[in-house]
Amino acid sequence: MKCPYCTPTIPFSILTSRMESNYDRGNTSLHTPYVFRQQGVMDLKPNLVYVFADQLRLSSCGFAGDSKAITPNIDRLATESLSFSNAISGHPVCAPYRATLFTGKYTTSTGMVINEIRMNPNHRSIAHVLHEHDYDTAYIGKWHLWANELGHHYEPRNSFIPPGEHRLGFDGFWAAYNFHHEYYNMYYHTDTEAKIPMEGYEPDGQTSMAIEQLKEKAAGQKPFAMFLSLGTPHDPWDISNVPPEYYEKFKDVEFSLPPNYLEHNDPYADNWAKLRPEERERITDWLKVYYAMTANLDWNVGRLMQAVDELGLRDNTIFIFTSDHGELFGAHGRKGKNIFYEEAVRIPFLLRWPGHVPQGGESDVCLNTCDIMPTLLSMLELPVPAEVEGMDLSPFAFGEKGEEPEAAFLQGTGATANWSDGHEWRALRSKRFTYAVYRADKKELLFDNIADPFQMNNLAECPDFEPVISGFRTMLEKKMNEIGDTFESCSWYREHWTEDRIILRTATLNPIK
Repeated sequence: MKCPYCTPTIPFSILTSRMESNYDRGNTSLHTPYVFRQQGVMDLKPNLVYVFADQLRLSSCGFAGDSKAITPNIDRLATESLSFSNAISGHPVCAPYRATLFTGKYTTSTGMVINEIRMNPNHRSIAHVLHEHDYDTAYIGKWHLWANELGHHYEPRNSFIPPGEHRLGFDGFWAAYNFHHEYYNMYYHTDTEAKIPMEGYEPDGQTSMAIEQLKEKAAGQKPFAMFLSLGTPHDPWDISNVPPEYYEKFKDVEFSLPPNYLEHNDPYADNWAKLRPEERERITDWLKVYYAMTANLDWNVGRLMQAVDELGLRDNTIFIFTSDHGELFGAHGRKGKNIFYEEAVRIPFLLRWPGHVPQGGESDVCLNTCDIMPTLLSMLELPVPAEVEGMDLSPFAFGEKGEEPEAAFLQGTGATANWSDGHEWRALRSKRFTYAVYRADKKELLFDNIADPFQMNNLAECPDFEPVISGFRTMLEKKMNEIGDTFESCSWYREHWTEDRIILRTATLNPIK
């Protein structure tokens, strides 16, 4: 249940009497209902700390059962949080995920159908709502919604996001860059094109910066929302791209190819997902670096959690740890993400808010990326913009019942980062099944994720499952019609709405039969 002390209109006399009665009962789990400031009593709106990794899959976390993972801090966070065990990346690619996260809209509504195109600013984001309700914001790390050309990542024209509308309402502290994946001695921008050096290992420096921001925000007069976008454990998985002390933990660990590894490339894969012969030979070495990066990520999450607690922010702060998508490492004949398989779409999502959210609890509701914005705004008791397409799943965060999605709707609108046709797909992931269809040849796939967790048996070819397939076809067509998704080719978007991201709704829905 929500804590009653979070209502800022409660008279001061009632607040003090409630505080005294709580301490008389020895109740220290609820946050102190007021804090003295120089200018009076603090507004008790909760804070938000949203930490998201890049390319960390759920299955590589210790709390999810991976015995090789060294993630003690994330594991401890899981014992203090509600875990959404069916959290899904609705479009498992960097830019589409972020666009959906901030707007609560699906990819075909945000326009971020591939990486390395520029997000149109004419969308209301979570940051707009936060600022309109007197929140201070901070954004640190990778942005990935600005660059408008393939390549030349380090040029300021692609890495510097200027102040104003293209920051989508994040008008507070800003220390970010569009994207890069080398993590030593890199840089960030604030309000000019000047590259500000980030000495040492980037995730360490970014976390230290976030801790300093926490100190400033804790001493301020406003509630705050801080987003920390860390680049690891995204490739390249070279030994030189991770601190030696973390690689040492895994250099002698034996990793094997996944059970669903295929020696031939998936015919639907784009160039980012295809594995060259020399890459296949390196997969187990890549995994050592991936797990080393994750161990360092865990250390930084622990530092941030400790700062939140030591600054007295713990009980009035929603603390979230998650990831934008996963990674396949040869599963199904693919590397990378941008596909509906579990290794790409299943992500950790831990939500801690002591006294409000069940500690060590779990919800199996299908939490999609577009659901995060309306869910968080509702938890903060802030209005959800009317154009949001995701669902408010906040009742499940509070351990209550509510309207539940039948399945998460997933979109694959093209190649990872260029205008290449033939890779488009749509999918639904329920608690039990994954159903998917490719645009190119209408091939259908159905997996029972409980009986077949590595998705090795395509039940779409089994007549016994025709009723299940039929139900998913109907559900998918209904969902696509609801949001105006006409299942176009990747290049269609380049021709019709690359600039203004306004869908010209002249096409008809491609039949999924």
